[in-house]
Amino acid sequence: MKRKLFCEISPLTYRISTKKEILMRKIRDLPLRGKFARVKQEELLPVRIKKHASLIRRRLGNVDMQLQENKAVNLSLAAPCIDRVLIRPGEIFSFWTLVGDPSARRGFRDGLVIAGGKTGSGVGGGMCQFTNLIHWMVLHSDLDIIEHHHHDGMDLFPDYGRQIPFGTGTSILYNYLDYRFQNNTDRTYQLTVWTDGEYLHGELLADRPQQYSYHIECRNEFFSREEDGVYRNNEIWRHKIDVHTGEEAEAVLLRRNHAKIAYDPAGLTVVDLRKEKQS
Repeated sequence: MKRKLFCEISPLTYRISTKKEILMRKIRDLPLRGKFARVKQEELLPVRIKKHASLIRRRLGNVDMQLQENKAVNLSLAAPCIDRVLIRPGEIFSFWTLVGDPSARRGFRDGLVIAGGKTGSGVGGGMCQFTNLIHWMVLHSDLDIIEHHHHDGMDLFPDYGRQIPFGTGTSILYNYLDYRFQNNTDRTYQLTVWTDGEYLHGELLADRPQQYSYHIECRNEFFSREEDGVYRNNEIWRHKIDVHTGEEAEAVLLRRNHAKIAYDPAGLTVVDLRKEKQS
């Protein structure tokens, strides 16, 4: 029998482990205090790099829709913490540095959380949708992603109004699983984000145009039946294009996904890899 980790022994040991991780992150961040983006500017920068909007209330398998309603509240509380922030040359954007602890005391509600390949609920849950939106916009910029976590190895919900490729999402947990990027350019960038009750909106802006544009492509996507279940497979590629010549400067494989689906595969076209192995 596999030995349990300390955090898995009981709810108390889980809370102790969580408090330890939060404290350790705060200690590790001490040398970076002066590098985090914190300054906001009401006036928007003139150049739009990328715009995106994501539907807040989505049908996710058999997840209680009340958690979606609570997520709408959580997103509306987090948005003003980030809206209009400048990311100046050399600065680091940290989601949790700006949003802070999503506690009940601040009005955050129970939302959907994903841990260990399973769904549950927790105060402040559902905000990975926020970092998903930011990540998608940052992928279309010259900014450097320096911390990014995935919901590794699991495809938990069937597609419902999917706008961006599977495998470009994020996983966050206050404060030790963060989403961070750094501005290593000579431009200043700005994030503006807001909710309108139905959608979470965002724009990534800059003070000057970029030399390159970016295109994210999903390749080789298929479902495979394997010995222990059905898996979703794909590759995420990022194309860097010179805006003046239209020529591709670079194509990079960002991620190769092989994720076990946790829902009924009925209606999917599935390649049976067991037969190929047998032959």
